Amino acid sequence: MRRSTAAERLRAAGQPIGDVYLGRDEIAARVEELGAEIAAAYRDALPVLVAPLKSSAVFLADLSRALEIDHELDVIELAPYGSGRAGGGVRLLKDLDRPLEGRDVLLVEDVVDTGLTLGFLTRSFAERGPASLAAVTLLDRPYRRLVDDISLHYVGFTVPDELFAGYGLGLDERWRALPDLHVVVADELPVAIDAA
Repeated sequence: MRRSTAAERLRAAGQPIGDVYLGRDEIAARVEELGAEIAAAYRDALPVLVAPLKSSAVFLADLSRALEIDHELDVIELAPYGSGRAGGGVRLLKDLDRPLEGRDVLLVEDVVDTGLTLGFLTRSFAERGPASLAAVTLLDRPYRRLVDDISLHYVGFTVPDELFAGYGLGLDERWRALPDLHVVVADELPVAIDAA
């Protein structure tokens, strides 16, 4: 008898977890490709990979393992201004543990859509004097871009304007541990959140 998956159990419990959009094997293969591209670009450097917590943590860990060059890791934590989730800008909750001056910095993002967060980080980190500054994202939504001057050099997947859960992405701190990337059924969100 086949065991049910975590997503199936969540759906049975009334949670709005939809179909798999990207399976774990497809994600793993693309992360390996990104690792090879980045390793080739930084083969004579010691880059520092910087990721915002929390949703980028899974991608950061997998990308780090895929890089066959020496590199360092650091994390920051951001929060939106005010109570809204979007549009109001961001503030820094946790800064980096080491200086960036003279370093090759690669920002690791889970999703880039409007570009506001990546634009903020790019401007903020550029003031710290890095030798180079680039970014990689697992998911990109270029058609939602509000900021043009971002240094997005590596893209895992270009995705539609859907809400996703799994592979580190969550909603209200839930569903991050799903191994595949699932579409969240937006029509069912208010009911699921009220029931939680």
